[in-house]
Amino acid sequence: MLIDLHTHTFPQSDDSLLSLESLIAEAKRAGLDGLCLTEHDRFWDAYHLAELSRKFGFLLLPGCEITTEEGHLLVFGINSYIFGMHHPKILKAMIETAKGVAIAAHPYRRRFKSFDSKDSNDYLQEVNQALSSPLFSLVHGIEILNGRASNSENSFAQELSLRLNLKGTGSSDAHDTKEIGRYATEFPDQIDTLEELIEAISKGRFQAVSLRE
Repeated sequence: MLIDLHTHTFPQSDDSLLSLESLIAEAKRAGLDGLCLTEHDRFWDAYHLAELSRKFGFLLLPGCEITTEEGHLLVFGINSYIFGMHHPKILKAMIETAKGVAIAAHPYRRRFKSFDSKDSNDYLQEVNQALSSPLFSLVHGIEILNGRASNSENSFAQELSLRLNLKGTGSSDAHDTKEIGRYATEFPDQIDTLEELIEAISKGRFQAVSLRE
C-alpha cells in the first residue's frame, strides 16, 4: 500500500491551501491508497475522520505534526494536544503511554545549510550536531523524502537515517495540490486502521518511495 503520512488541510492548518476534498481527489489521481492528516498541533476527531473515509471511499487516518523544542514530529496514536508536548521527554512519555509511534519530520530544517561537498568539515559538523538531538530517541523512523524539500535537504535526512539506523519514510508534506504524489511510504501489509499503521511503523515494515521517477 502507498500512504502519504504527512499532509495538511485548511482551515485545520492555516498555512495550507488544500481542502480535504481536493487533497483526496489529487491523492487518488496520483495512485495513493491512503492519507494521514497531520495538521500542525491540531487533531482530527478519529470518529469523524472514519465517517469521512467511508464517505469518500478512501483511507484517511489521524495523526498530528507536533512542534517541539528540537523540531517537528509526526505522531500517531495520540488524539489530543496536552500542554508540555513541546518538551521531547514529556512527549516521549505520552507516546509510550498511548502505545503510539513517531516519525522525525523534515529533520534538516533550522539545522542544515547547503554545501558544495559532503566531505567538508562544515557539512560533517552539521550532521554530527543534528545527530545529537534528543528528538531521535523518540522516533521509529525519519522522513527522508519530503515533497517540499530540496534534493540536498532530503539527502541530509537520508544521511541521518543511515547514521542512526532508522528507517526512512516518504511523504508530500502537502500544503498545495502540486506537492501531492511526489513521495509516499510503501507498506507491504494491508493497512485499514490506525492500529495497523502503528504496528507496521513500530515493526519497521515500510519504506520511502518516489512516485515520479
